[in-house]
Amino acid sequence: MTTHTNTPRRLPDVAFDAAAAARPLDWVGMSNIALPLRVASGRGDPIQVAASVDVSVDLRDADARGIHMSRMYLQLQDAFASETVTPAGLRRVLQALIEGQGGISSAARLVLRYEQLLLRPALASANAGWKRYPVEIDATLLDGHLHLGLRFSVEYSSTCPASAALSRQLNAERFVEDFAAARPLSTAVVGEWLASERGLAATPHAQRSRAEIRVELRPAFDELPLNAFIDAIEQALGTPVQTAVKREDEQAFARLNAENLMFCEDAARRVAAALSADPRIDRYEAQVAHFESLHAHDAVARVSGQGARD
Repeated sequence: MTTHTNTPRRLPDVAFDAAAAARPLDWVGMSNIALPLRVASGRGDPIQVAASVDVSVDLRDADARGIHMSRMYLQLQDAFASETVTPAGLRRVLQALIEGQGGISSAARLVLRYEQLLLRPALASANAGWKRYPVEIDATLLDGHLHLGLRFSVEYSSTCPASAALSRQLNAERFVEDFAAARPLSTAVVGEWLASERGLAATPHAQRSRAEIRVELRPAFDELPLNAFIDAIEQALGTPVQTAVKREDEQAFARLNAENLMFCEDAARRVAAALSADPRIDRYEAQVAHFESLHAHDAVARVSGQGARD
């Protein structure tokens, strides 16, 4: 006769076995963990986004075979369940990850990847639409110091200055051709001609473009200034891609492109000027890419520097 008891079985745990070729390890952890995150929306209320998270700790105890990985996973689930992502919150999570390893770790790292959603108003109409920005937050707690990096990208339109100059020349030549014998010229006649198909002999080439930016942040702030950085870059470039667009918005966008003709070199300098003026930034790196409509290749420029110093 078999007797059943409610005593739980003791499961084997080989994590406590001796480590072969024992030595400390720089980082051990997990990558691409699916997690919901609460992030600032730019409207005062946080929003929840789907994120992919990497987490790791160092293994400073050379004799320890491995870290407490499942414990770390469960800590992450609890840590981001209800708290908005902030520098102080990231520090608390990282410190808890280190302490949860029971003395075998002294540093922790988190990489959070998600798409920031911001509601953007139309240029001229009363409409608005959501726009997404790929974001990566890289947070490391090392020797008690929090190191924060932000990576994000902004899409914009770039109209080629050379192509614009060549188009203006063709427009001028057609004007001379059509009005060579006209005397006198009235503004009404010229205005009607300009509004006709004859008034546009050529158009400059423009293309969707992207600025990819990474900044290392100084520690003296309470919130992640991501939305402020995005706003500053879009304002510096002048032609961010749009969401809701009616005819009046499209016309306003065409005007902005004419007012902001730029090579990739010009765009890189505009981005650098905006980042260099921000005291929250320690260092930055940026790359702009113009996905050419004229060429089968892209035009790119890179720039790096420091934020504003007191």
